[in-house]
Amino acid sequence: MKVEIVFRFMLAVMAITLGAVPALAASGDLPIRTGPAPYTSKHVPHIQVGVEPVPEISKAFLRRVDDIPGVSIHDTIISIAGALGFWLDEEMPLTHPEVIVKGREFGHMHPDGSLHIALSPDLAARAIKAGWAIYHPWAKKRPGWEGFVMIYTPRTKAEMETVLQLVQGSYKFITGKDATD
Repeated sequence: MKVEIVFRFMLAVMAITLGAVPALAASGDLPIRTGPAPYTSKHVPHIQVGVEPVPEISKAFLRRVDDIPGVSIHDTIISIAGALGFWLDEEMPLTHPEVIVKGREFGHMHPDGSLHIALSPDLAARAIKAGWAIYHPWAKKRPGWEGFVMIYTPRTKAEMETVLQLVQGSYKFITGKDATD
């Protein structure tokens, strides 16, 4: 336990010193997100408060999500105005259709850069523990939503890479396919 605390401290110091967050470790653990977690509402609509996106990070992120096979970006059908939904093609078979809220939208990005997305319960717990996410207020109340989270707005390119890996994890959980194939 003491070694883990020292290791996490060293990762945080590296991230602060280098101005970046380290890539995912080979063990599959997520890097620790530095800085305080944004304040989020406790109700629906579930939003971050007082967070502004970095426009070039948001644009680059959306381009990368749009490059995932069988995924396209459209206006959301389940979130606030201005949010963009991540849609799976109709032909794409689904391993976990129960986690999709409506249509083929498996996640969405809010105008503030935060995301709601369905992760596997294990990945959701790891993302929360590492400081990247918080459970949606209904996550423990609706069947299939055990891994439904808000991922905080990425502030740097390195954070964007981690958030993209979480989206790719969602894609794999829902479709059973690797997002890089």
